Amino acid sequence: MNSPGYTVQRATRASQTAAVFAIVLLAAAVTLPWWGTPVAMRSVVEISCYLVFASMWNLLAGYGGMVSIGQQGFLGLGGYFLFVFAQKMGVNPFVCVPLAALAAALVALPTSQFVFRLQGGYFAVGTWVMAEVFRLFFANMSALGGGSGTSLTVMVGIPKATRETITYFLAVGSVVFAIGLVYGLLRSRFGLALTAIRDSERAAESQGIDVKAVKLIVYVLASFGAGLAGALYYLSNLRISPDVAFSVNWTAFSIFIVLIGGIGTIEGPILGALLFWLLNNYLSDYGSWYLVGLGLMAIVVVIKWPRGIWGALSGKFGLQLFPVQRKILWEEGGGRRDEREGGGGRREEG
Repeated sequence: MNSPGYTVQRATRASQTAAVFAIVLLAAAVTLPWWGTPVAMRSVVEISCYLVFASMWNLLAGYGGMVSIGQQGFLGLGGYFLFVFAQKMGVNPFVCVPLAALAAALVALPTSQFVFRLQGGYFAVGTWVMAEVFRLFFANMSALGGGSGTSLTVMVGIPKATRETITYFLAVGSVVFAIGLVYGLLRSRFGLALTAIRDSERAAESQGIDVKAVKLIVYVLASFGAGLAGALYYLSNLRISPDVAFSVNWTAFSIFIVLIGGIGTIEGPILGALLFWLLNNYLSDYGSWYLVGLGLMAIVVVIKWPRGIWGALSGKFGLQLFPVQRKILWEEGGGRRDEREGGGGRREEG
């Protein structure tokens, strides 16, 4: 945006290079079913589920300041709604994926009336209690297998290659949607309002921001994303049970991904999801020692790099692949420019 006297810069050289790389990567991802292996496709689906879920948790906690330890509740709901729509209502299972995410988001509306009454640590505990209520509800639903769970038998008639290919494309589309959603939100005035609320609700409210409405929108969007990740994951795995779908490990892993990668950044969950997938894929056979190792790694990274690995790299090299701030370049006499940072919750510029 240009005006007499100044120019607002919203892109960096690194972000422009990253955009070109992202187009190439997306082209490779779209054509993967024709040159890749089924194992590679399943790996992409798994990473996509982690990435979408962690990105939504990062939006909720890293940008919105609402630290939830019960997001597995909406992931499990997404999975179970997929089974209900496909198994009980006869809807095409692939169409059920966005429908299940939408249903999870709708459930977030009434539950927000409960958890939004709580603050800080009480909010976190309240979200976990809510997820446990969901788990107990489905554990007592005999029509969905009760505590032992159920299988997605409607997929039996669909050839395996077709099933895996469509699931793969849904996963790639979900990643593009999740990253695009977060990036678009944070570059808008809504993103400025969100980061202002994170920094100080009282100050944000004094500037005319409807704090309750902004937090509700973010909470519902994060629930939609969690439901989308859950529906995708269980569409790929074809079996669901309440103890696994509503396990607190889901949220613990998303926290690990975001903290390792870099909380409050779009790049952090992407980097963290890739690292977590590598660790999970090659070290999970070590059982409880694997979980101990993840915990120790998280502690070391948080102590050494409080902003995560991407935060450290960004601070050292000035990299911003997804710039959400505005840089104002002031025009002065003789062509000299004076630069100031704006946006990102620190400075607003329309």
